Amino acid sequence: MRNLITDVEGVLVGNADDARLGSGVTALIFDEPAVAGVDIRGGGPGSRETALLEPEATVEQINALVLSGGSAFGLDAPSGVQAWLRAHNRGFAVKDVRVPIVPGAVLFDLLNGGDKNWDRYPPYRELGYAAAEAAERDFALGSVGAGLGATTANLQGGLGSASARTAEGITVGAIVAVNAVGSVVVGNGPWFWASPFEQNGEFGGRGFPAQMPEGALIFRSKSDAQENTTLAVVATDARLTPAQATRLAVMAQDGLSRAIYPVHTPLDGDTVFSVATGAKELADPLRGLAELGALAANVLARAVARGVYEATALPFPGSLPSWKDKFGG
Repeated sequence: MRNLITDVEGVLVGNADDARLGSGVTALIFDEPAVAGVDIRGGGPGSRETALLEPEATVEQINALVLSGGSAFGLDAPSGVQAWLRAHNRGFAVKDVRVPIVPGAVLFDLLNGGDKNWDRYPPYRELGYAAAEAAERDFALGSVGAGLGATTANLQGGLGSASARTAEGITVGAIVAVNAVGSVVVGNGPWFWASPFEQNGEFGGRGFPAQMPEGALIFRSKSDAQENTTLAVVATDARLTPAQATRLAVMAQDGLSRAIYPVHTPLDGDTVFSVATGAKELADPLRGLAELGALAANVLARAVARGVYEATALPFPGSLPSWKDKFGG
C-alpha cells in the first residue's frame, strides 16, 4: 500500500504544473472505463460533464477525471486529457469513432501571485495533456498539479492522497486539491481537524489538542473569500452501479467536513467525484456500500491534511506560509 489513491488497481495519476503561472492540473487515468458519480456541495462550482454522471444518464463509464486550477479557464484541461486518450484510441465507442469521456472540475487560484498573463489561450489544455502523459502509480503530494497554487484561510494548500481497505479487502483511496476558504488546522496551532483519523503519523502526528484553544471555533476564512474550492476524487475497486457510485460520493463529502472548517460555503465549489473500477463484488450491497462510504470519508479527511502537510509556500510576495514553515517537520 502506497497510501495513495493509486492503491486502487487500474487508477493512475499524473501532475503537470507551471511554477511561474502558480497553477497546474492533476489527471486521473483509468486502465479500463470506470463507473463514476459526483456530489457537489459548494455554492460556486466550475465543472465539465458532471451531468453525464447522473445515475439515469446513458453513458455509464468514464475514461479519466481532471482536477485543475485556473477557475473557468481550467475547464480547458479535460480537453488536453481527452486529446491524449484519443491518441491512444481510448473512449466511448460510437461505430468506428471513439469519444473519450473526461469529466472535470476547477478551483480558483487566479490571485495567488503567479503570472496569469498568458497569450490568447490559457495553458490548461497543454497542462492537461502533460498530466495525462505523466500518469503513473507513484506521484508527488503537496505543491504539485492542481494543488500547486492552492491555499487555505491561513496556510498554503496542496494536493493530498490516502488509502485504506475494508474488512473484506475492498480498497478505497482519495485524492484532493485543498483550496478551501476555511482552515484545516485548529485555531492557530499545528493540530489538524482531521487528526482523529490520522494513520502512522502521515501528517505530523501532532494529534488533537487536549483542550480546544480559545477562539478555535470562531469563523475564519480567506481575506478574499472568492479564492477557493476544494476538489476531490474517491476511488474503489468495488463493483458499483452508477447510483451506488453517487451514494459513495455523497458519503465521502463528510471527509471534507471532518478536515476543513468552515466548508461548503457560498463561494466554495466543493466537488467530490467517485470512481469504481469494478474488480471486486461487495459481499453485501447495502452494508458493504455503507462501510465503503464511511471509510471513504475517513480517507478523504486524511488526504486533506496530507495535502497541506506536504505543501511548500509559493515564491510570490505576500504568499501564505506552509504548515512546515510555521510548525516544523
